[in-house]
Amino acid sequence: MSDALVIGLDIGGTSTRALVASLAGERVSAGTAGGGNPTSHGAEAAAAELGKALSAALAPVDPTRVRAGTLGLAGVGRLLADPASRAAFDRAWAGAGLRCPYELIGDALVAYASGTAQPRGTVLIAGTGAIAASVHAFALDRVSDGHGWLLGDAGSGFWLGREAVRATLAALDAGRPLGRLSEAVVEALLDPAAGAGGGDARGEARGAGGSGAAPGAGAHPRDTVDVLVQRVTRRPPIELARLAPLVIAAHAEGDPTAAALLAEAARLLTESVARIREPGDTSPIVLAGGLLVGGTPLAPAVEHELAARWPDAPLPHASDGAAAAAWLAARPLLSPIEATALHARLFP
Repeated sequence: MSDALVIGLDIGGTSTRALVASLAGERVSAGTAGGGNPTSHGAEAAAAELGKALSAALAPVDPTRVRAGTLGLAGVGRLLADPASRAAFDRAWAGAGLRCPYELIGDALVAYASGTAQPRGTVLIAGTGAIAASVHAFALDRVSDGHGWLLGDAGSGFWLGREAVRATLAALDAGRPLGRLSEAVVEALLDPAAGAGGGDARGEARGAGGSGAAPGAGAHPRDTVDVLVQRVTRRPPIELARLAPLVIAAHAEGDPTAAALLAEAARLLTESVARIREPGDTSPIVLAGGLLVGGTPLAPAVEHELAARWPDAPLPHASDGAAAAAWLAARPLLSPIEATALHARLFP
């Protein structure tokens, strides 16, 4: 099988990335397209983007050389349970000239495999939402959180945004001077361009008897509170995650509220891991998601908390999801030693 190839796809809500790799570890070709998650975009639109990414990645190679493929995406269970969506993906796969089978796996397993070649460990993901999962023999085992914005996702981007607003409302209720984070929250939520369908929040504040200005510039604090609550409740709740960068920025400016929120987020994320991981476990804990691999201050805070609980556990960061999917496709074709060597070449 010296000329054999594998293909991996990392399918997200905003982009689809494909990578063709050889069993020797060469990154042969790649392709990208728009969001390909059928839950977000519908089966046919998602399959169309899948087809575009496949076509781009396979343009320089003979598709019949591809022996296996793996598609990683969120909500894979819904796709597997929907015959129409699976049929649309099958058509896109065949339409690209591929004749080998492909496997559908969850994005958590892809994230884990992008950080380590060890068959057993844990993955912790913190982005808009948050979830932790244990991995055994490269299959997901126990899962912690990932319960969505209403019931869980503790320590996530949504959680940070919501808690930033709650801290701001509490300061306004108490008549305390606003810190840098709360000022930024008020400015963001009172900006008419920041929301959809919410009207002019400053006009709403004037209509409530205030000036519409930020606190300290003439508005009664309760008027501002009422407008902020309206602005938040008129939007989809998950949009609170868009305020998470304000916490990061305020932390960089020394805001104590932002520092406290990030410390609590780190504690909550670590507690999520602790529900599914035994004390003394030395297997790796892979960190994934924009809040943990994007250079934010939450990453070192989480690493500190995890190291205190599991001092001997490596803490690798997730990286290239498409390469991880390609590696997972290649594993059944290789011996364990060869698979480990391939991972090292794909993730130097």
